[in-house]
Amino acid sequence: MAAGYPGQEMNSMNDKTFVDTNVLVYAHDRDAGIKNRTAREVVEGLWETRRGAVSTQVLQELYVTLTRKIPFPLEKPLARRIVSNYLTWEVAVNDGAVVLQASEIEERNNLSFWDAMIVAAAYNLNAAVLLTEDLNDGQKIEGITIRNPLK
Repeated sequence: MAAGYPGQEMNSMNDKTFVDTNVLVYAHDRDAGIKNRTAREVVEGLWETRRGAVSTQVLQELYVTLTRKIPFPLEKPLARRIVSNYLTWEVAVNDGAVVLQASEIEERNNLSFWDAMIVAAAYNLNAAVLLTEDLNDGQKIEGITIRNPLK
């Protein structure tokens, strides 16, 4: 499995994997136990295969969570370096058009607006898979397969 998680779907036209904030936080939160180890393996696999993708929303949430919300927050310079590293992945910039698209995805799929923003960003990067804890594993939304690598 190239990206290092069960159930990865491969598509010759599209092999990007969009990663939600929670997976990245677990990958960098050493106090997250088994979730840290699992998320780290998934993220390392995406680095190796160069298939990882994120959005500006994910990077913003990652920085705030790592510096303020985990039990032992990281120093801000370290959190900035982590965010900077993810800038080498494909990054969806959430502009006004994405906000409107997310509002439609929210309505069509009965999602929270913030989850719809993640789906919209993944859709705009043409990702085949979205890794997240926040949606149902195996579900397809807007043609994107949802996978929870932490279950």
